[in-house]
Amino acid sequence: MTDPQPLPDTLPLFPLPGVLLLPHGCLPLHVFEPRYRSLIRDAMETDKLIGMVQTVDAHDDLVPDDARLYEVGCSARITEFNETDDGRFLITICGVSRFHIQTDEPTEAGYRRARVTYAGFERDSVTPTPAETEAERQSLMHAIDEFFEVADDGADWAAIAEANTVDLLTSLAMISPLEARDKQALLECPTTAERQKLLVALMDMAANGDNSPTTQTQ
Repeated sequence: MTDPQPLPDTLPLFPLPGVLLLPHGCLPLHVFEPRYRSLIRDAMETDKLIGMVQTVDAHDDLVPDDARLYEVGCSARITEFNETDDGRFLITICGVSRFHIQTDEPTEAGYRRARVTYAGFERDSVTPTPAETEAERQSLMHAIDEFFEVADDGADWAAIAEANTVDLLTSLAMISPLEARDKQALLECPTTAERQKLLVALMDMAANGDNSPTTQTQ
């Protein structure tokens, strides 16, 4: 199914270190910084679309205004919005399409806005069919078994067994405790099948204690 709403050529940017959003994936966010509360407020008053993007460098505290950003991010629609008594926002966003950042600059509200292009990502709005990934499900399940045994993250095996391969792949890529560079590589994979192969390889390396860097554009 294609997204019914045309995507804008500019997006407000929400940079988060080590946080991956993929098309068709959903992510809960707790928004407390004033600049990003302004971003969400502005988005809610317009098309409810924002641009999620990772920072190149790790940031333990607040992300600097001039933080280096990866060139590829994912547009997201705000699907749930709640405001707490003290003004924080609890929202859920769902990925729509990846984009390339062409230029970005700060806004008067304190957040960054980018001119973007979706060229090369035209199929992101089409939900992948299970047939595209089902053939490799066994290798994915094997990698999951070994990875979570090492990571000890308490995987919900009942949910894993019931999920179709497409949903499973999207969820695992987003929640797995991988390095930011590896998550970015997963985001930039041209096809769902290639993303699945890369995720299996990354899980295998992590389970075997191999922290080899992933090649990607920064």
